[in-house]
Amino acid sequence: MSSRTPRARHRKGRTALAFGLPLALTAAGALGYGLLAPGAQQHASAATAVPAWAAATADGFASVDALGQNGTYGGRGGEIVTVRTLADLEKYATAEKPYIIVVAAAITMDPVGKEIKVRSDKTIIGSGTSGQIVGGGFFLGQGVHNVIIRNLTIRDAYQGVWNDKEHDYDGIQMDGAHHVWIDHNDIRHMADGLIDSRKDTTYLTVSWNRLGQENKAFGIGWTENTTADITIHHNWIRETEQRNPSTDNVAHAHLYNNYLQDEPGTTITSSYGTYARGTTNMLLENSYFQGLNNPVIRDSTATLVQRGNVFSGTAGRNESGGTGAAWDPRSYYGYTPDKAADVPSVVKSGAGPRTSLGTTTATTKTTTKTTKTTAKAAVTTLTVAKDGSGQYTTVQAAVNAVPANNPSRVVIAVKPGTYRETVKVPSAKPHVTIQGTGGSRKDTVIVYDNASGTPKPGGGTYGTGGSATVAVEADDFQARNLSISNDFDERAHQDIAQQAVALRTAADKVFLDGVIVSGDQDTLLLDTAAKDRLGRVYMTNSYVTGNVDFVFGRATAVLDRSVITLKKRWDGSSAGYVTAPSTAAGRKGILIANSTVDGDVSDRSFYLGRPWHAGGDATLDPQTTVRNTSLSAAIRTAPWTDMSGFSWKDDRFAEYRNTGAGAGAASTDRPQLTDAQAADQEVADWLGDWTPAAS
Repeated sequence: MSSRTPRARHRKGRTALAFGLPLALTAAGALGYGLLAPGAQQHASAATAVPAWAAATADGFASVDALGQNGTYGGRGGEIVTVRTLADLEKYATAEKPYIIVVAAAITMDPVGKEIKVRSDKTIIGSGTSGQIVGGGFFLGQGVHNVIIRNLTIRDAYQGVWNDKEHDYDGIQMDGAHHVWIDHNDIRHMADGLIDSRKDTTYLTVSWNRLGQENKAFGIGWTENTTADITIHHNWIRETEQRNPSTDNVAHAHLYNNYLQDEPGTTITSSYGTYARGTTNMLLENSYFQGLNNPVIRDSTATLVQRGNVFSGTAGRNESGGTGAAWDPRSYYGYTPDKAADVPSVVKSGAGPRTSLGTTTATTKTTTKTTKTTAKAAVTTLTVAKDGSGQYTTVQAAVNAVPANNPSRVVIAVKPGTYRETVKVPSAKPHVTIQGTGGSRKDTVIVYDNASGTPKPGGGTYGTGGSATVAVEADDFQARNLSISNDFDERAHQDIAQQAVALRTAADKVFLDGVIVSGDQDTLLLDTAAKDRLGRVYMTNSYVTGNVDFVFGRATAVLDRSVITLKKRWDGSSAGYVTAPSTAAGRKGILIANSTVDGDVSDRSFYLGRPWHAGGDATLDPQTTVRNTSLSAAIRTAPWTDMSGFSWKDDRFAEYRNTGAGAGAASTDRPQLTDAQAADQEVADWLGDWTPAAS
């Protein structure tokens, strides 16, 4: 039998945070961060205004008063320091004093697999989406307590062996720690596990994280004691094989509003989902399981209570039961779960690092419920379904139904299907969201096949901009969970101009989240309404496919945490250009950050970009920056080239800390930003006063 130690005093009904909503959505004014000057330190004292995110405290079991610790608040009260090097990160994370450590760059671990031994009373938080830990992670040893790890990307310690038994390279490993909050991180592609909570680690909350590209996602336990208390909520666990999580001998395991997803057609197949092992007593509620084999399993000695969960396309074991005593999380802390049916959209839009984190103070559960009700009341939803089960059968018909100069958000919810049509959102219809309602962004497809040289019914041709399958001219537009494609057949139409745009944006504050944009030449046109107008675009968690100048235009555009897929030409040849910016002088151009560039093409056959001086306009100052991105061997060793008589060296093209076979050292043909220059070329610098948030 497992031994049981005396329980510490619990505090009930903490109200420091709003529960059930992403932090980016709970505050009326989400506060940006990571704005300190390079190397700056800010003392958190009574005389200094402390950013709200620096005073954030945990929810769930990490909020409970126990073991001499009053909840989890990290380095609150200590200095705020900004770090961009491994030496500085390790210096402050291992110090005895409390610190709030803002990670403002991609920091590569040396050696690979290094896990920084974090000491108590620390907050380690990423600056916007710039904070990354590459090739290693963090270790919290016996007795380490009051630690917050938030808003970081922790990635790529993978050593080429899927079920790696040799390298214990975790994203975050805890051995006997307590009062730890792991929140809004993206942890992926490590060598052993993404998160390991071992040796009776307790009073742990793991919330709003993205966990993926891994054999083992999240393992808990490996002890005969049954003493640990753990809360796991609003995490997106996808494309992992096992331990989602595996929970061994945990006294109170509260899992709610998690989204577990196994996407079909990939090389990763789940062996099981959530597992209650040993004498664990687990409450599993309002979670969403999609496509998993054996979604919920338990040992005969474990107790597992299920309520309100949704299972879509799952197979195999789905178990509950046991003889353990029933327990209510609300006897330890307050929380308000989202509806299980809403979990995929809520978690996909809210999990992972954010460009900013807002937080609330003294917010009660009642206030949270009121806020959610108010937000829903402000949104109009129009449904589209090819089979007639919605209000409209085409996307354009739904757009047409949006009133001119609409003052608030209109969501066009598009049911799964292929919609062969062109769609235009005119400038007089702002605040529109087009959102696929399927389980995957591949389920809802908007596609057409116009090209620049395609004849128009009334005479003439469409031209490049006019060829777009979807054209967005309205500010504050959002698209998510769908595919936009131009399937123009280049082979069959060699007699006309080949440019064929899938998506054209000519507006400000365009948010593309979880989309696929595919084509060949000129796939994604990121434009502005006029040369003197600002047009910002933020694309995240998305895919773009093409071959020639397939990310182009004069917008101030960010492609963040996305995959850029290189494609061969119609004749099988392998050559092309990723970007063709036509940035106006004084504006920021195209930023590719924290992403991957790859594809089934020949080595050293693609350029990262070339300067497009549209119409021969010599006043333009094209810009592309590619930073903290994995480049495949397809990228040329001299990755920039001239265009139409304009030299790339006269414009703004640079890299910073890229990795992979296609990365290279600084040279006259391969400019690299200095750390100081890179500090001014982060995602937040591109977006300015705009904080993209799902609506």
